[in-house]
Amino acid sequence: MARIEKVKLPDIGEGIAEGEIVRWLVKEGDKVKQFQPLVEVLTDKANVEIPSPVSGRVVRFLASEGERVSVGSPIVEIELEGEGESGAVEPEKSRGSVEEVKKGVSPELEEKVEAKKEERRIVRAPPSVRKLARDLGIDLAKVKGTGPGGVITRDDVLRYAQAQQGAQAQAAARAAEVEKIQVEAVEKPQTQAVKAETAEQAVERVPLRGIRKIMAERMALAKSRIPHAYIVEEVDVTDLLSLRDHLAKYAEGKGIRLTILPFIVKAVVKALKEYPLLNSSLDEDRNEIVVKKYYNIGIAVDTEMGLVVPNIKNADRKGLFEIARDISMLASKARSGKLDLSDVRDGTFTITNIGSIGTVMGMPVINPPEVAILGVHRVVDKPVYIDGELKPRKVVNLSLSFDHRVIEGAYAARFLNLVKRYLEDPILLVVSDNELKV
Repeated sequence: MARIEKVKLPDIGEGIAEGEIVRWLVKEGDKVKQFQPLVEVLTDKANVEIPSPVSGRVVRFLASEGERVSVGSPIVEIELEGEGESGAVEPEKSRGSVEEVKKGVSPELEEKVEAKKEERRIVRAPPSVRKLARDLGIDLAKVKGTGPGGVITRDDVLRYAQAQQGAQAQAAARAAEVEKIQVEAVEKPQTQAVKAETAEQAVERVPLRGIRKIMAERMALAKSRIPHAYIVEEVDVTDLLSLRDHLAKYAEGKGIRLTILPFIVKAVVKALKEYPLLNSSLDEDRNEIVVKKYYNIGIAVDTEMGLVVPNIKNADRKGLFEIARDISMLASKARSGKLDLSDVRDGTFTITNIGSIGTVMGMPVINPPEVAILGVHRVVDKPVYIDGELKPRKVVNLSLSFDHRVIEGAYAARFLNLVKRYLEDPILLVVSDNELKV
């Protein structure tokens, strides 16, 4: 008899509970070797290739492309190499025998059996999650746990609540649309037929999947759970741009394109060391603020597939040109869909350069589990009073969105003012932190 191995979606780490099957790298019937790439999976962090844990023949896919699969769920059956006769697929036989048995079972009895199974299911959830479920009126028995051993987490409950709200809203919208069509059909049947035909021709449905779907879920989660607060500061970057232009020729000699963004990264890192709460995350289950002692600065990248946020590792240890090179490399990998999980994990603070597209103001959404994000907007020419005289200057708006559970407004304002100070007097960016202390 052939022995079939059911390969499960492995624990990829970084708290990832599920992934989307992007594409299978093999076909049913193919022979595969151990560690050969089997499937490309999209997580909320990056695209990863899952290798085969065994050698053998691919019997059957248990998950299709575009399907979301939880960690630990079977995704493919592989007949182990050297076991069984060619073409003998035991699971197919077993599955057929089960179907034959089911033919003799009445639907009523089958429903009762399934109901009993549901009653016997043990709900595993910590007290804080149980309280959240009670407050939201959610039956935990209907929520699938993604924590260790199937434990239900806060995210599981909130995702279920959002799905329920979305389903109710869609049902209400469909009911209202049906009622409207029925009324109009009675009053103006011919006109209604023309309207329906016109609407059908004008509508295009784009599947929400891949990075865009993950981005939508994360943004909905961020706005529903994190109380956002916002402040804005106007920064005179005339001297900074002059310094950038002076250094650009040296950067070009090293094959580096120097923009304003590396300077902002340097200023942000220096300010984060003075105001460390902005470089943290909130552990809600343990009621603790986790202050990070490392500085992995995320750079939001706009791609055709959606928004992704790779981060510059240990930005506090890197020079201006090195940061510029990292930004260019990460942006290129993001736009070509070649980011690794290591490129996007462990971020501590995010910068989004909205101004590169042309906006002068906007309030970005926090990238959880981080507690703040800095929006950089378009540099504009503006008359500014300096020592009583009106002079033309280069000005940019910086907007800071922050988690008001962790950070107070005054604390955030002091941080942003320090970033402004560094950018308006950019020579301070080349001075060490210890030299700036009084």
